[in-house]
Amino acid sequence: MSSAKQDATRDRIEAEVTEPLRVMDLDVEAVELTPAGKRRVLRIAIDKDGGVTLDDVADATREVSRVLDDSDVLGEMPYTLEVTSRGVDRPLTLPRHWRRNEDRLVKATLVEGDEITGRILASTEDHVTLDVDGESRDIRYADVARALVQVEFNRKKRNDSEDA
Repeated sequence: MSSAKQDATRDRIEAEVTEPLRVMDLDVEAVELTPAGKRRVLRIAIDKDGGVTLDDVADATREVSRVLDDSDVLGEMPYTLEVTSRGVDRPLTLPRHWRRNEDRLVKATLVEGDEITGRILASTEDHVTLDVDGESRDIRYADVARALVQVEFNRKKRNDSEDA
């Protein structure tokens, strides 16, 4: 399958599954269609406020499978469907990504080339407020070239200190 045809198929799949998943309060974050021998692998990443549970993934898998079975978007070629959560390694590109990661540590590369690391304190539709070395700093999304959540293995959550 040519790259352009594969992109068009991916876009059609995303268009078909977005609304049924939105009804389930799930956002489609990514759709990837890759060849795997005589099959294709269709990966759909989902997210929602509060995070995705295993039940959400199972429900979304059933719904996506139903939608695709009722559609001709994938034709007759066999495929393997994988529905997953968004994953921490995906860049923060939309306001909802910043909102859903409040209190997480992020590393952002700004458009002008500077890198900053800070904890998300709050976010709006056009900017984020980060705690950078104890100081609040407002950054417009338009000024961010790339941002990734940083994995923290030993950080105590706010409520952990109360439980101790």
